[in-house]
Amino acid sequence: MSIYLDHAATTPVCGAAARAAYEVMTEGYGNPSSGYPLGKAAAKRRDADRTVIAGALGCLPEELFFTSCGTEGDNWAISAAVELNRRKGNHIVTTAIEHSAVLEPIKALQSKGFEVTWLKPDRAGRIDSQAVAEAVRPDTILVSMMLVNNEVGSILPVRAAADAIRAAGAPALLHVDAVQGFLKVPFTPKELGADFVTICGHKIRAPKGIGGLYIRKDLISRVKPLLLGGGQERGLRPGTEATPQIAAFAAAVEAWVPGTREHIREVKDYAADTLSAIGGVELISRGDAPHILALSMPAFSGESVVRALGEKGVYLSSGSACHRGRPSHVFEAMPLPPKLRFGALRVSFGPGSTREEVDTLAGLLADMTQRGSLL
Repeated sequence: MSIYLDHAATTPVCGAAARAAYEVMTEGYGNPSSGYPLGKAAAKRRDADRTVIAGALGCLPEELFFTSCGTEGDNWAISAAVELNRRKGNHIVTTAIEHSAVLEPIKALQSKGFEVTWLKPDRAGRIDSQAVAEAVRPDTILVSMMLVNNEVGSILPVRAAADAIRAAGAPALLHVDAVQGFLKVPFTPKELGADFVTICGHKIRAPKGIGGLYIRKDLISRVKPLLLGGGQERGLRPGTEATPQIAAFAAAVEAWVPGTREHIREVKDYAADTLSAIGGVELISRGDAPHILALSMPAFSGESVVRALGEKGVYLSSGSACHRGRPSHVFEAMPLPPKLRFGALRVSFGPGSTREEVDTLAGLLADMTQRGSLL
């Protein structure tokens, strides 16, 4: 038995993405910067793939720059925004529940003298829009806020942040980490009021090693290159393009057919109802996004439950995969009773998830609580 319920950590690569990558690796392997036909064909496909992904994101192809992952995109956006506004203020607004790819670069800026306002979540992991409005000041130069929290599935008030920037007359640029939200929550950068938006492929059934950063068109000419080297990605992100991963990213986007989001939400809602009905299991958050819910088994440590289930071939997590056994800063930031934090679990779903898988998980959790011991 193998039941995978950790799609917020990473996803299995779908067949269409794997085939696209294989085709480019074995047939369309030319360097897009080469001037001969094989290279020109690779460049043409790269441009077509960029158009597919940009279309799904709701931006112009020339506003989408390929990166290696979400972490790279987050770091680039934050450093770019601070550099662009370095003479306009010293204040940054973010939340205490951001991914470490945002938390760590902002902590580094804080250590260099930048003032940071860390917005705290409520018990369900939500950020209050009024708190956002009150945090933004005339000297705020950056607001960085994720669209969907990766551990509890809450949707954060990004549009309210854009409105707050405007109301305060602040020069702030808005960065949105949409790694967990892309294709799962309808949005466009314009609708969010975002200046930078980070996405990545391995959360939507593309391979690891490919991501993207949206940069608002009128900012592009002012953004400094992420690296120094060749002229790829219009000189802003040099390095030979990862064309197999790019092709797979586009194929995964196209494989996200109408109804996928609705199917995932239906399975998640069924899981929330089924699992929370088990004695000894408490729901922390149903999650606003369609694919993530958080629950707790207070009688056990979340890590021990994850290990026990893993031995049975059922895979979920006790928080972000990036914590690697450390306590989740997201659950720590939420005003939860210590026992709920101790037993916290994240269950996340994908296009292939089923009710039957949920039933199997429910049976195993019920057995644990009834016996009062791990499997």
